[in-house]
Amino acid sequence: MALPVREQFKYWGIAAAVFFLLLYALGDQLLPFFLGAAIAYFLDPVADWLEAHGCSRGLATGIITISAIIVFVLVALLVIPTLVEQAVQLFGATPQFARDLGTFLTERFPSLLDEGSTVRQTINSLGQTISERGGQLLETALTSAASLINIIVLFVIVPVVAVYLLLDWDRMIARVDELLPRDHAPVIRRLAKDVDKTLAGFIRGMGTVCLILGTYYAIALMLIGLQFGLVVGFVAGLLTFIPYVGAIVGGLLAIGLALFQFWGEWWWIVAVAVVFQIGQIAEGNFLTPKLVGNSVGLHPVWLILALSVFGALFGFVGMLVAVPMAAALGVIVRFVIEQYQSSRLYTGVSEKEETSAPEPQGQSEAED
Repeated sequence: MALPVREQFKYWGIAAAVFFLLLYALGDQLLPFFLGAAIAYFLDPVADWLEAHGCSRGLATGIITISAIIVFVLVALLVIPTLVEQAVQLFGATPQFARDLGTFLTERFPSLLDEGSTVRQTINSLGQTISERGGQLLETALTSAASLINIIVLFVIVPVVAVYLLLDWDRMIARVDELLPRDHAPVIRRLAKDVDKTLAGFIRGMGTVCLILGTYYAIALMLIGLQFGLVVGFVAGLLTFIPYVGAIVGGLLAIGLALFQFWGEWWWIVAVAVVFQIGQIAEGNFLTPKLVGNSVGLHPVWLILALSVFGALFGFVGMLVAVPMAAALGVIVRFVIEQYQSSRLYTGVSEKEETSAPEPQGQSEAED
C-alpha cells in the first residue's frame, strides 16, 4: 500500500532540505562535480550520435575527449592570452576614456561639465574606480596562489569527472530509473522527460548560440580593427543566453569604444553597429529557431530571478544549479496547473452531471 500523501510530502521535503543544506555547506567543494556533470550532459547527445554510427560508448567517449583536448589547447594558446591581455588593457584605459568623454561633453555642453561640477567629478571618479578595482580584481584572480590552485584543481578534476560521467551516463540514468517509487514512476518519467526537453533546448541550444555569436562578434570586430574586440565579443556571447541582453550590452560597449577610437571616421562606427545588427538578425531568424526552438519554456524573467536567488544563496555553484532548478520548477508548476484544471475544484459540477444525478429518495417518495 502506498504511503499517505502527507507522509510522502514529509520525506520528499526532508530530501530537498538535505540537498539545499549540502549545497550551501559544500558549494565550493561541489563546484568541479557540477561543472563536470554539466559538461557530460552537454556532450551526451554527441556520444549517442557516435554510438548510433557504430562506435562503442568507450570509443565515443575517447573521441570526444581527444577532440576536447585539442580544442582546449588551441584556445589556451591562441585565445585566452589575448583575451586576458585585452581585458587588462581595457581596465587600464578606462580613466583615459573617462577623460576623453569629459572633454567631448565639455566642448559640446560647456555648461553641463564645468570644472568641479558633479557630473565631471562622477565621470572621472567612475573611470578611476573601474581602472583600480577592475584591474586589481583581474590581476588578483590571475596571480594569487589560491586562485591558481583552484584553477589547476578545476582543470584536473572537471575533465576527469566529465569523462567518467559521460562514459557511464546511460547506465546512471537506468539505475536512477530503477530506484524510482513504483507508484509514481510514470509521472516522474514524464516530468523528467519534460525537464530534459527544456534543459536540452536551453543549455545545449543556447550554449551553441552563445558560442557561435561570441565567435562571430569577436572575429568581426577584430577584422574591423576595434580595440578590445575579443573582449567585447566574449561578453556579448556570454550574455546572449538572456534574450537581447547580450546584443544590447555588447553593442553599447562596442559602439562606445568605436566612438573613442574612430571619432570622425563614421563608416567604421556604422560598421560596428552593422555587425551587431547582423548578429541579431541571424540569432532571431536562424540560430534560435533552429537550435533552441519555441518549446523551451524558460521565460527570461523567471531565469533572471532564479539566477539572482540561487546566486545570492549558494554563490557561483548556485548559478550553475539555477538553470536546471528553474527548468524543473517550471515543469512542476505547469504540471500542477494542469492537474488543477482537470480537477473538480476547477471544473465544478457540470449541468450534465447535475441532471444525471439521482434524485433524493425522500423527494421521489413525496411525489408518489
